[in-house]
Amino acid sequence: MRTACDIVLTDTERSTLQRWSRGRSTPIRVVLRSRLVLLAAQGLMNKDIATAVGTSRQSVGLWRSRFAAQRLAGIEQDAPRGGRRPTRRDQVARLILERTTQTVPCNATHWSVRTLGTALGISPTMVHRVWKAHGLKPHLSRTFKLSNDPSFVEKLLDIVGLYLNPPEHALVLCADEKSQIQALDRTQPGLPLKKGRCGTYTHDYKRNGTTTLFAALELAEGRLIGSCMPRHRHQEWITFLTRIDTQTPADLDLHLIIDNYATHKHPAVQRWLQRHPRFHMHFTPTASSWLNLIERWFRELTDKRIRRGTFHSEQHLIQAIMDYMTEHNQHPKSFAWTAKAETILAKVARARAVLDKSASA
Repeated sequence: MRTACDIVLTDTERSTLQRWSRGRSTPIRVVLRSRLVLLAAQGLMNKDIATAVGTSRQSVGLWRSRFAAQRLAGIEQDAPRGGRRPTRRDQVARLILERTTQTVPCNATHWSVRTLGTALGISPTMVHRVWKAHGLKPHLSRTFKLSNDPSFVEKLLDIVGLYLNPPEHALVLCADEKSQIQALDRTQPGLPLKKGRCGTYTHDYKRNGTTTLFAALELAEGRLIGSCMPRHRHQEWITFLTRIDTQTPADLDLHLIIDNYATHKHPAVQRWLQRHPRFHMHFTPTASSWLNLIERWFRELTDKRIRRGTFHSEQHLIQAIMDYMTEHNQHPKSFAWTAKAETILAKVARARAVLDKSASA
C-alpha cells in the first residue's frame, strides 16, 4: 500500500507558506498549494486535505511530492509545460515589439491588442501574449517633468544637505501653500462601507467656498504650524511668516524650504526678511516640488481628510483641516529623507540622456 511522504517544515518555510496562503496578491494556485502543504505538515491524509481545500486527491499527492523534493521552489514555480513551440509567435514577436514601441496608429495615441492585431494581420491573443512576455502595457502612462533650472544642482545639494545634515542651533521647516481647497457638499448621502462593497459618494456636488492652507512642517520633530486664509497673496505670506516667528524659539535660526512662487519673492517679503535676519530661505528648483516634504503631508491631508469629506460651509472645511493638524501635533511624526544627492543626480542624468536621444532621433 502506497503511503504519502511525511512533510516536516522549518520555521522559515512555515512562515512563508502561511504568508502565501493568506496573501491577497498571491496567485490563487500558489495559495492552494501552500494550504495543502500546511495541512500535510499537520499529518492529514491526502483525501482529507483534498476535501478541505476543494481539489482532487491526485493533485494533493502531486504537490506534496513536489514540495518534498524541491521545497518552496517546487510549489512557487510551475514546471515547464509540454506542447509544440509557438513558431508563429516567434516569427512576428520582433515586428510586434517594433510597432508597439516605435509607432502609433493613424488616429489614436497608442495601440490596443485589436488595432495592432488588425494592422499586422494576426490575432489579438498573439499580440497580448507578446506584450505580456515583454512587460508592455501601452494603455498605461504616467507624467514626468525634468527641471530646466540652470541652478538645479546647486539648489538640490543645498536642500538635500539640509535634510541629511541639518545645521546646529537651527530649525529646518518645509513650508508652502495649499491653495483653492474646495468645501464640497454632496447632493445625496453616501452609502457606508460594508462587507463586499466599498463606501460610495455621489459624483456631483455643491461648492460652498474655498480656502488656502499655509503650513510649515518642522523637520526634526514633525510638528506643524499652519493657518487657513481666504487668499494667498504676499500679504498673507508675510502674516504666515510672522506666525512662524512667534511660534518657534527666538534663539534659533530658521531655514525655510519653499518653492519659487512669486509671492515668496515679493519686494515686501524681501523687506520683511531683512528685518528678521534669523530667516534663511532655500528655494527648490523649478518643477521640483517633490523636494519639499510639506507636499508629502499635503497629500496625506487630501487623501485622509479632504477628498472624501463633506463640508457644508467654508468654516466647516477650515475646522476640519485645523482639527486634523491638531491631532497630528499631538503625536507629531516627520518624514525621513533618505535619497542622497548623488543618487538623484545620476537618475536625472539618465532621464535627460533618454530625452536628448529621443529628441535627436
